[in-house]
Amino acid sequence: EPGPGQGRDDRAVVLFLGTSLTAGLGLDPSEAYPALVQQKIDSAGLPFRVVNAGVSGETSAGGLRRIDWLLRQPVAVLVLELGANDALRGQDLEATKRNLQAIVDRARARYPDVRVVIAGMQAPPNLGPDYTRRFRELFVELARENDAALIPFLLEGVAAVPELNQADGIHPNAAGARVLAENVWRVLGPVLRDAAAER
Repeated sequence: EPGPGQGRDDRAVVLFLGTSLTAGLGLDPSEAYPALVQQKIDSAGLPFRVVNAGVSGETSAGGLRRIDWLLRQPVAVLVLELGANDALRGQDLEATKRNLQAIVDRARARYPDVRVVIAGMQAPPNLGPDYTRRFRELFVELARENDAALIPFLLEGVAAVPELNQADGIHPNAAGARVLAENVWRVLGPVLRDAAAER
């Protein structure tokens, strides 16, 4: 597949580690937001290759179990989209935060120059105001403590908008995924331009 000279694998990897939202559950892989972000990267002429490591049902603990294997390829940017399934299970948020921190720590131990982008999420209101507040703040704290870029809310403009979601009301449809890609690109685009300038 790679031709002479610049093979496609010379491009630095942007690793999306996430849940069904990243995997694009119910969508063609080309419609999932990481594939749409790749189109934006290509349009901007930036030398990065998206790797979609989204898995439906993934928890922060599951992501931590997978990260070492995923780091076998050089990763320039890690986009971390985990935590939503922890919240759906009403999991202890301290454990969620520890897992996410451990993922960031392992990525930085392996690739000291890796840039980290945290996808902020919100918990469903039925878990109570205290849990929802703490869940929202978890991502803000992680980003601040790790000097990482923060996507304030991945599903901004899509959550609770029926025409942008599949029948389950949770997973974005193709139109919703395009909004997610915009939400991600607003934060990731500048990070990639910055990284490209230093390469």
